[in-house]
Amino acid sequence: MARHETCVIIGSGPAGYTAAIYAARANMNPVLYTGKEPGGQLMITNDVENYPGYPKGIMGPEMMEDFKQQAIRFNTEVNIGVMIEKVDFTGPVHKLWTDAGEEIHADSVIIATGASARWLGIESEEKFMNKGVSACAVCDGFFYRGKDVCIVGAGDSACEEATYLSKLCPMVHMFVRRDEMRASKIMQERVLNNEKIKIYWNTEVDEVLGDDEGVTGVRVYNNISSEKTEINLMGFFVAIGHIPNTQIFKDWLDMDETGYLITKANCTHTNIEGVFASGDAQDKDYRQAVTAAGTGCMAALDAERYLTSKGII
Repeated sequence: MARHETCVIIGSGPAGYTAAIYAARANMNPVLYTGKEPGGQLMITNDVENYPGYPKGIMGPEMMEDFKQQAIRFNTEVNIGVMIEKVDFTGPVHKLWTDAGEEIHADSVIIATGASARWLGIESEEKFMNKGVSACAVCDGFFYRGKDVCIVGAGDSACEEATYLSKLCPMVHMFVRRDEMRASKIMQERVLNNEKIKIYWNTEVDEVLGDDEGVTGVRVYNNISSEKTEINLMGFFVAIGHIPNTQIFKDWLDMDETGYLITKANCTHTNIEGVFASGDAQDKDYRQAVTAAGTGCMAALDAERYLTSKGII
């Protein structure tokens, strides 16, 4: 027999836990399913120094534990490691199934499944993860002030992050796989006219180099001449896009071509009544812990108003 819940939250990063805190305080009795990666992307982030309230900085996993404990304090039911793998948003009561086969009926659903960074897929990239390898210049660029870094990518995000890094670092090496960029013309011009950004055309990464302390350089190759070059640097940034974790909703919810959920203006409502989206699952522009938490709050408030309007709470 299916269990019936007032509010189900799918995901456990800053958006999911913040939604849980607000939903619990509004007597919505939220039930949260963390998925297979409890805490989201912050679980692979060593130092978080830009989240308000942590003046000395904090480790990503420690911060997520704080979020979780605050949600539990207000009696959120947190299901660790349990994944929602199927949904049916046909009727006013939404149906969900866990990977263990449990069926859940929910009056409201808050999606906070986040997004995953695209990686190059080379072994040394994984080896030096959080030891010089990062997918977020805004998050981690501060740690490389005064040091040479590189960025891999050729889209708007790569250009934006290269420009950001150039304000902190003496030299930004930018590796572009083709002989042209995918970025918009204005973003390309900013990079091309920045003397602190050196662009390597037709260039791909062969190996991230480093030692016990972390990244010390990179070996790249020209995919036309096959010539290899080693460059000394301390930070290796990848900006080849993100993949929103929204595949199970593709038959139900409106999303863009990449898979980011589309919400109505100035709120978290999706095209399905009673289903709300928050965090990196619907945010392709900011992708910060603090903005994810903000939309988690919004989703809980939107859900509360929805449930009140239906006389459910």
